[in-house]
Amino acid sequence: MDFKENEAIYLQIAGYVSELILRGKWPPDSKIPSVRELAGDLQVNPNTVMRTYELLQSQEVLYNKRGIGFFVAPAAVQQVQAARRERFLTQELPEVFGTMLLLGIELPEVQRRYEEFKHAQLHPISHENQ
Repeated sequence: MDFKENEAIYLQIAGYVSELILRGKWPPDSKIPSVRELAGDLQVNPNTVMRTYELLQSQEVLYNKRGIGFFVAPAAVQQVQAARRERFLTQELPEVFGTMLLLGIELPEVQRRYEEFKHAQLHPISHENQ
């Protein structure tokens, strides 16, 4: 994992963990790597991973079974989606709109490209054969 300098590492790891949950790699109620395991995989301090897990636990994305480890919460996908949706709508989308204004990009063009992107994501094999 390549870390960016403009965001705390534990937050970047939280984003990484959230992404794995959204993609179904870590399904609800599944045990996730231990703090030491993930720290080793990502080559970071275990305290950093612990901070990430504690943050995600406070957001009800993970839960801890004492002596066993951390697990994905049953409603983790919904929790992550809600948080990411809010962040996107309030922080990222206004930046996109500003760029669109500067470049003269109108919504119909964005809509068309979004539909093409969505089709390619939902039908990757048929898209590759085109």
